[in-house]
Amino acid sequence: MTLDCIALARSMPAWEAGDHISIRATLGESVRRLAGAGAEFFVCPDNTAHLAPEEPGEDLALPGLHLVAVVADRAAREGRRRVGLLGTTYTMDGPLYPREPADRGIAAEVPDVGDRDLINEINFEELVNGVFTEESRREYVRVIEGLAARACDAVALVCTEIPLLVTPEVSPLPTLDSTRLLARATFEVAVGRRDRPTWRGGPTGG
Repeated sequence: MTLDCIALARSMPAWEAGDHISIRATLGESVRRLAGAGAEFFVCPDNTAHLAPEEPGEDLALPGLHLVAVVADRAAREGRRRVGLLGTTYTMDGPLYPREPADRGIAAEVPDVGDRDLINEINFEELVNGVFTEESRREYVRVIEGLAARACDAVALVCTEIPLLVTPEVSPLPTLDSTRLLARATFEVAVGRRDRPTWRGGPTGG
């Protein structure tokens, strides 16, 4: 197992500008490094980052597990019909989670715009800096309660740090922890319990 990381700060101006093509190039550089180190497939635990590799471009140097598909597959196996989403605004407002669950007959719900902005602010101002407060936990719980009131039967925690703040014990809905689900899927591929991935960028259905 080999890890590679290119600092998020390098890509933030492109995220703010909606320039997914240049972000794809940055992620492609990371995948090439992993291929050079002898890796056989790659995983990226960042939900938001999956928006970029779906842009047109040359195939990535390695096949990879598509995180959003992994989460949607688990929701389908659990029989979920309506799943709430908590993540960055890029993810909550983006096309991936509406598409992947819908392909499996599952509706995806996001909080209203004010709560989306609040969740995003807590993500970037607190969680990524290792700050976890009871006040913010209460806000997340309140937002999840709102999703439950809209008939959601689970909530997908689709930002790496959110499960550190919102544990299954405090969540009003069953949780789908994207980080842990990806880790399990990665292990299953590595030991031969799951098929090797074939995705090398582009939409998963393409």
